[in-house]
Amino acid sequence: MQSDRPPVPHAPLSRRRFFGLSAGALLAAGCTGGADRDDQGNGVSGKPESTESVKPRAAVPDGALGANFNEDPTYVDKEALDGLGTSWVRGFTVLDRVKQGTAAERLRAVESLLDLHGQGFGTILALKFQFRKEGRTVPVPGSREMRAELAAVDKVLEAVLDKVAILTLGNEPFLETRPQERGSKLNPFYQAVAKHVIDYRDERFPEGCRTRLHMGALNRLDDPAMLSDATGEWIDFVNRTPQLDGLDMHPHVTSAGAARKYLDYVLPRLDDGKKFLVTEFSLVNHYQRQMPKPLPAPFLAAHGKELGLGRDTRVWQFLKAAAERPLTQEQWRDFLRMSPWFESQKHFMRDQVTAYRETGRLAAATYGVVQGKASVRDITGKTKPWMLNSLYVPRTVRHEQGAPLPRTYTVFDDFAALQREQDRLPKP
Repeated sequence: MQSDRPPVPHAPLSRRRFFGLSAGALLAAGCTGGADRDDQGNGVSGKPESTESVKPRAAVPDGALGANFNEDPTYVDKEALDGLGTSWVRGFTVLDRVKQGTAAERLRAVESLLDLHGQGFGTILALKFQFRKEGRTVPVPGSREMRAELAAVDKVLEAVLDKVAILTLGNEPFLETRPQERGSKLNPFYQAVAKHVIDYRDERFPEGCRTRLHMGALNRLDDPAMLSDATGEWIDFVNRTPQLDGLDMHPHVTSAGAARKYLDYVLPRLDDGKKFLVTEFSLVNHYQRQMPKPLPAPFLAAHGKELGLGRDTRVWQFLKAAAERPLTQEQWRDFLRMSPWFESQKHFMRDQVTAYRETGRLAAATYGVVQGKASVRDITGKTKPWMLNSLYVPRTVRHEQGAPLPRTYTVFDDFAALQREQDRLPKP
């Protein structure tokens, strides 16, 4: 029987509680609670910290590998994360929803990260301003619109500062801003947000706060058209702002060579004292190119009859059908294994994490952990097949109630192996 396991079980975080936490309460909870942790975010003592002897300090990941759920934490609980061996998890929250006072269930990412923090996980939260999607212009610092955005930011800060380990200011700013505003309004806005967050943090936590700050993710650095003075200024601002630990990157690409261009662009420009995050990365653009293609002949020979597939069935049609009538684990594995476009790239995630770690500058990388509901909605021949980028695949593969979540062929094992490798490294 197919199950649809509910989101992380925990006491609901009401809007009143989410928006009403005082800075004093957060200081007490953040600075005195939880287990002592090493700089990988792993528990050390396993005992509660003394409220008298412990001072605030940040969890500082160094080459960590974690799980990313974006804004949909369904299925992402301690069991799923422990199955991967990871102690880090990342999500984002949309500021427009916070600003509008949307119901608490629409802010599940924040609630889930706070819950996982309480269970001992290192957490990363990104603040997402989606001006382009909402058809809005980027506010000018000092304007009424800017004050409204900062008020929404404050509501999130009240809930998460000194709890989440890393706060990323912006999700994908250059994609979430209209092209004509990237060179004029984008940097002033995000710099104003960063200065506001820094001032807020320093005022409320004068003796130190465990939440580290990074600037949000750079995108499409493999496309020369996306490289400009604005992207250069983004990195320059990180360099000249000592309160920022670094920046984030999201290499969603067609090849490993395209992904390498992100490091080639950022590392020579980023000061040695700064680190980078890679909280999203994938071959989704490569997979998108395969959507109109027919299914591989070996797969049709093995499973075509039982699944009612024909030689004219396209990849996107197969994925759409799998979302509507999930497959067996064997059928899903064979689909990936027998598709040359996947099989030839099956170690992409492993190789990228290895390359990031080898720079010595990686704070943390996080990979898509579970297929979200949106990833299997309205699939067409032009869809970006995000469902192929997940470690757990419960929306395209059947599984029994209470059984472990089904896994993606090869990638899941690579992730677990990378985690074991990190655990073996000597701690500084």
